[in-house]
Amino acid sequence: MLFDLHVHTDLSPCSRLPVAAILANARRRGLDGVCLTDHDTMDAGRLVREGVQDDGLCVIIGMEYATPEGDILLFGPFEGLRPGLSAREVLSMAPAVGGVAVAAHPFRSWRPAGPGILRHERLLAVEVENGRNRPEENLAARRFVANRGLLAVCGSDAHSLEELGRVPLRIEAAIRSRADFVAALLAGNCRLAGDLPHCGAGASPRGRRDRPGGAACMV
Repeated sequence: MLFDLHVHTDLSPCSRLPVAAILANARRRGLDGVCLTDHDTMDAGRLVREGVQDDGLCVIIGMEYATPEGDILLFGPFEGLRPGLSAREVLSMAPAVGGVAVAAHPFRSWRPAGPGILRHERLLAVEVENGRNRPEENLAARRFVANRGLLAVCGSDAHSLEELGRVPLRIEAAIRSRADFVAALLAGNCRLAGDLPHCGAGASPRGRRDRPGGAACMV
């Protein structure tokens, strides 16, 4: 299954992408699933039924949580998570509640992930390909993950319809719920899938992948 792990709806102040537009276009853009990861909120769950939609698209509600040390993608039971927690608090909490934490765009020139995230013993995964990053920022993330036993994942970081599905993650399991998605990440059942075919000509140069093939999740 091809998932976009990192999508912002217009519940994020920086996005102009309505939930309805995501639902209407994700399948035709080659996706089997999308993770709605708004900034510091999981309120997208009030606008869409989580799980498999009538057209077969699987919608997972997550969150991009801001800490002083950088941003963390969270998947699991994080509704009601209060703002202002440190990276250590969030990363320690995630496995304790049955969730997953991913370091978001860790080597971006703005909002990178600090040592409090990247060196934390409970960090499961790193976003090594982000559709809004420069190539060198993604390369730095790949180099960091190499030989560290961390899960390598990717996401478009879409804030507009044009960006949706730009950097898909292949989940090698049947996903019908948030619990299924978390279990697949915990088991490492995913691969970087490469650009979807529709994204080649019209995509912004920023963050474009320069190789068509996939890479194993553990790199």
